[in-house]
Amino acid sequence: MKKGHSPVTKVKNSEPNIKSPDWVIWAAWADRITFEEIKKKTGMTESEVIKVMRRTLKPNSFKLWRKRVRTKSLKHRKKFKYERKKVRNKKINDYI
Repeated sequence: MKKGHSPVTKVKNSEPNIKSPDWVIWAAWADRITFEEIKKKTGMTESEVIKVMRRTLKPNSFKLWRKRVRTKSLKHRKKFKYERKKVRNKKINDYI
């Protein structure tokens, strides 16, 4: 390997350009990207993201996405922080 050459990691679904409309769809599917982050980067609210997803996805895909968003706590920053605290406290209590 040559000096200064870093290997390129190939990802199945790489991140599209943020200026592309596909970025919103990609970010909405990503579990670790919250609606607050999407709003900060694109200015779109949660309801606007839902409208975009409804327009672009097939009906079954949209239903799966909505179910996933409702059940996962990661898409909302407050819920995510609350869940992380629960997990952290559980780990601490397991060691005691």
